[in-house]
Amino acid sequence: MTGIRLISTSTVKAANPKNQSPIIDLTPWDLQFLLSDYIQRGALFHIPQLSQDQESEALLVHYVKSSLSKCLDHFPHLTGRLAAVEHDDNTTSFFSDCNNGGALFAHAVVDDVSTRDIIEPVYVPSFVDSFFPLRGVKNCQGTVEPLVAVQVTKVVDGAFISISINHSVMDGASFFHAFSSCLEIVNGSSSLSKPPVFERCFLNNNTTDDFHTIRIPNSYIKQIANEADDAPSGVKVRVFHFSKEVIAKLKEKSNAEVGINDEISSLQALLCHLWRSIVRNKKIDPDQETSYCLLIDARKRIRGLSKAYFGNALQIETVTMKVKELLDNGLGNAAWQMNKVVASCNEEKLRNFFECWKRCPKLTRLSNLAPNIAVVTSGSPRFGIYGGNTGLGRPVAILSGPGNKFDGRATMQSGKEDGSIDIEVCLPVETFEAMEKDEEFMNTVSIKS
Repeated sequence: MTGIRLISTSTVKAANPKNQSPIIDLTPWDLQFLLSDYIQRGALFHIPQLSQDQESEALLVHYVKSSLSKCLDHFPHLTGRLAAVEHDDNTTSFFSDCNNGGALFAHAVVDDVSTRDIIEPVYVPSFVDSFFPLRGVKNCQGTVEPLVAVQVTKVVDGAFISISINHSVMDGASFFHAFSSCLEIVNGSSSLSKPPVFERCFLNNNTTDDFHTIRIPNSYIKQIANEADDAPSGVKVRVFHFSKEVIAKLKEKSNAEVGINDEISSLQALLCHLWRSIVRNKKIDPDQETSYCLLIDARKRIRGLSKAYFGNALQIETVTMKVKELLDNGLGNAAWQMNKVVASCNEEKLRNFFECWKRCPKLTRLSNLAPNIAVVTSGSPRFGIYGGNTGLGRPVAILSGPGNKFDGRATMQSGKEDGSIDIEVCLPVETFEAMEKDEEFMNTVSIKS
């Protein structure tokens, strides 16, 4: 590859922002991600006419840019910045300043890469990282960097459209909420079927909760920031595709093994199937503990928290077992342990997390949660990212950017076929090579769709 050429960058603002408070508090769910990387997702579109037609390319760029501007009218805080207030006691408070400072928009070209060069290799090519803006930016840098950046990268026969969003202002559910809203606007709607809810009063009897009074010690921020540089590197990225039929069989097997009736979900069975293969092929000491880290959506678990709540509503939970228990006691046992951890994430536990976090803030690096974490999973197959009329046809691939990539990171999303699931996994090459010889796992993986 000769390299990516940056054609232009510009600032996109909300042209007609809806009425919105100039300040949005950041909750403990938001603040815990200050030292993580931006959320990064991208969609690859096969558009053959772009190969020789500069007018089509210009129309595409204008189309994406204008769609972004219209969408930001409904999410005006995304064009703002984070604000940091330093206090005399060597602590800092953060909040979201809706100042319409603007989102970043970039247009780039790669002359010798086709859509096939991106989707055909076993591992996601490393050059795809360059298709994402704000690479290497931490969420806390949102005080000076845009909270949202979009990049359109033209390849030989199509385009890769990526977005990077500050993880301290939204999670995956809110990301898909904004994406779905953008599709409504693109298709001619002047209002949204699910307007975003920004109020943060759900934990304080419907009165304003002054989360911006949370003070984080400066020494703690610097300590964790320095530790972030030690994140593992040298991993490859591969997407595993699981069909609806295979997932149903894993669910049936899990429930049958522990003698229960349909309590273990399809997703719990699938994730534990992945967990067991990774641990088995890393050849970890049987007496060592291994953990699976889940980011659980709290929107259905707290009364008064709207499904349209816009921000982070993620509770981090872990399932921990001895390696020999994970591998020797079957898929059903592992999935049942995961089921119990998910079920324990109730309203009381979530409220306790808020109160404890306000007293003793704890910033999170997904790559550094614990020394025995084998897998950290984010995303959800409920987000139908392949569906919806974008005006560009269906994507041929959905990929994530280099942010928050480390050994054991897994990102879920719906597959192209109804009921299927794609899991993008980051692991060392030697682990992937061992998994390729693991018939129990590979017999469940579908050929690329």
